[in-house]
Amino acid sequence: MSDDQKNICQRFGAEYMPPEASQKVGISLGSLENLPLHAVRLSPENGTSGWYIYGGEYSTDADFYQPLHVAHLVQRCPNIVPYLALPPGWRVLLAPNYEDVWFDGGLLKDVTEGM
Repeated sequence: MSDDQKNICQRFGAEYMPPEASQKVGISLGSLENLPLHAVRLSPENGTSGWYIYGGEYSTDADFYQPLHVAHLVQRCPNIVPYLALPPGWRVLLAPNYEDVWFDGGLLKDVTEGM
């Protein structure tokens, strides 16, 4: 698995920063059958990996995301596993025969900026 992750990071010129298996992701388990699959990595904090994953349309519902350990993604969302070593600031969009991976510096902006 880590070879796939290293290859993805090399392909996109990104630093290799795999999350620990014990860290958590925010995942919308009920939306995973919807396409496309979206994943975004924010800065890790408080035992989280920084990854947020959902399928289809985003929702602002408070219970949209559920916590899940990185180790369980192999069973619950295997398509995203090769991308998990991308560092904070990266986005992934996957659909059949489609892949879009890009860096979004806006994800790393300090929330206190401008205060």
